[in-house]
Amino acid sequence: MWKPNQTGSSTPSTPEPVRPATPTGGATFEAARPASSAAGAIPAGEQATIGKSLVIKGELSGSESLYIDGKVEGTITLPGNRVTVGRNGQVAANISAREIVVLGKVRGNCQASDRVDIRSEGSLTGDVIAARISIEDGAFFKGGIDIRKPGSEVKGGAAGAPTQATLEPAGTEA
Repeated sequence: MWKPNQTGSSTPSTPEPVRPATPTGGATFEAARPASSAAGAIPAGEQATIGKSLVIKGELSGSESLYIDGKVEGTITLPGNRVTVGRNGQVAANISAREIVVLGKVRGNCQASDRVDIRSEGSLTGDVIAARISIEDGAFFKGGIDIRKPGSEVKGGAAGAPTQATLEPAGTEA
């Protein structure tokens, strides 16, 4: 049982220890951003975040990387940057970027100049055009894959190209 050192006084005799001041300015906001292993080595100032309570309908474009933990419908165009769909992210959009990482759910076609990475908890339904693709065990993928050499991007893509493959996880037939 705790007993105060001095009785009869409502204020403590020793002052409360001085707490370090929180940084002011942009540093507080940057430090509050969610750290994700999927985000890789991108500095916090170069990645925008769509929080899990946000719903966006329309066209997203820009010149910085994007982390999506909310809902997005429409189109996402971020050439030269990374789009990461977080575990809570739900995207119903065509995505065009340098790199696409899927941890949540994506319904739409993905075109990446570098690579598409579908993590074990991720789900992608749609066609993929990329130079490289990675699908972890446990991930869901349904659609076509068109592997293209870097620098040979063709808008629209040929649906019947010989390099295209269709993959479905075992046991997904109705």
